[in-house]
Amino acid sequence: MIAMPTLLSADQRQTLPATLPHWTVHEQSISRELVFNDFNEAFGFMSRVALLAEGRNHHPNWSNVYNRVSITLSTHDLGGLSDLDVELAAAIDQLLPA
Repeated sequence: MIAMPTLLSADQRQTLPATLPHWTVHEQSISRELVFNDFNEAFGFMSRVALLAEGRNHHPNWSNVYNRVSITLSTHDLGGLSDLDVELAAAIDQLLPA
């Protein structure tokens, strides 16, 4: 059985910059802007993220313009930022070179 996501507390949100340094923390979401060499690289990255997201049944709000990808994560069912968003952000970071 899959555990239900839980909203992050204000204290937990404050620790996120140390845990997810490339993400911007907002009141009810986290976001990240990425720039790739070209469209193919950006789209390939989005395809890999789509597989991660589908496997978790948790999907990002995102956009792509040529070599740029913007990602926002929030748990809409809970009305804010949850542990599921943090988990997906960390998994997304693992797809990228250090």
